[in-house]
Amino acid sequence: MVLVFLDQSEGQIKKSSLEAASYGAKVAELLNTTAEAIVLGTVSDDLPALGKYGIKKVHTVTNEALNNVDAQVFTKLIAETAKAMGAKVIIFSNNFNGKAIAPRLSVRLKAGLVSGAVALPDLSNGFVVKKNVFSGKAFANVAVNTDVKIISLNPNSYSITTTDGVAEVADFAATVDAAKVQVTNTNKVVGEVPLSEAEIVVSGGRGLKGPENWGLVTDLAKLLGAATACSRPVADIHWRPHHEHVGQTGLAIAPNLYFAIGISGAIQHLAGVNRSKVIVVINKDPEAPFFKAADYGIVGDAFEVMPKIIEAVRKLKQA
Repeated sequence: MVLVFLDQSEGQIKKSSLEAASYGAKVAELLNTTAEAIVLGTVSDDLPALGKYGIKKVHTVTNEALNNVDAQVFTKLIAETAKAMGAKVIIFSNNFNGKAIAPRLSVRLKAGLVSGAVALPDLSNGFVVKKNVFSGKAFANVAVNTDVKIISLNPNSYSITTTDGVAEVADFAATVDAAKVQVTNTNKVVGEVPLSEAEIVVSGGRGLKGPENWGLVTDLAKLLGAATACSRPVADIHWRPHHEHVGQTGLAIAPNLYFAIGISGAIQHLAGVNRSKVIVVINKDPEAPFFKAADYGIVGDAFEVMPKIIEAVRKLKQA
């Protein structure tokens, strides 16, 4: 059996977990078995509807104490579920929570772990999983020989597929240990598309010359329903908040479309965005290194180019 950990936030299953569900269902199909899932905490989503992603059964541990992730507590619960259900493959999304839990679970279950997977396992010669290495600049094919195998899937690297299935939902009887980490306060960013979940990201750099010009980024983002991001220097000089910083030392993202406006494209920035499916670069410097990574590039002044793009998108939206 393949077990998929479905990450949730405020009662809603995250998009990256739905990708993991579709991926896990396909892995189960390749192994001639079934895919089941585990959800921890209080969830308001329609859990039987998860069947349309290929999940046959959803195991729940409904406890308000699990609404805040404690990696040690979650690891113990997932390990108990995996052992009880006889899971041979366990799937995570390679997001913040997956990165915290999957390695701990690997140690607890003595299971081989492939983090950052980007493709289905190749079963022609054992169990081989393709993953990103060197900050996305290369791939490695990793053979997993342990009895239990753990895969954490890079977000936006596997397409969500749906059927007309309905999942069975069952409570899993487990003792929830007291968390060692207590959340005393939460400051939420509201009214924005989360970068980790965004299909489209519009990002700006020092080429915009100052925070007063950031409307060029936010106006296009609002029209496209996109998230906004920035380069590290922009966050460091406090033009934008640090949670918008993407790059090797910030958040690594993989949207379907990434706009880079006034960003030169240093290797540290590219390391965080090079998994984007399409990259559009707007920069007045024709020698900017970002153009080498771009799918589409516009050599021009952002203050002249961006108003035209925004107006063109606005007209398309109104058509």
